Amino acid sequence: MTTPAQLETETTLRTAVERYDELRARDSMAEEGSPQSLTKAEVLELLALSEVIARKAVYGRQLAVRTARKVGASWADIGRALDTSRQAAWEAHTRWIDGQAHQYEDSGYIGLSEDDTQAARKLAGHLKDA
Repeated sequence: MTTPAQLETETTLRTAVERYDELRARDSMAEEGSPQSLTKAEVLELLALSEVIARKAVYGRQLAVRTARKVGASWADIGRALDTSRQAAWEAHTRWIDGQAHQYEDSGYIGLSEDDTQAARKLAGHLKDA
């Protein structure tokens, strides 16, 4: 069975989306029981791909938030770009930083190292200072 963890290491966001689109199109056009219907393995792959896409999209969004901060965007600017409040944007980003730090602690190589975590927290700043 294909898992998100397996697919995440084997595919880029682009290839995951392409495969997802291919399977989703076949699924939406096939009549139940027809030769075009997805197999059990393909349906499970479709589900795993949707999870991989969501994970990669969240990661990419947080990298874009970090870049926005680097070029001087305020948390209010970022909140507007994400259609949320500055506080919600800041909280989501700091939770992401914490998650990346924990991931690195657990794996020793995936996520943000201690130095990278400190740099990311410094760049994020404190909401009350924004």
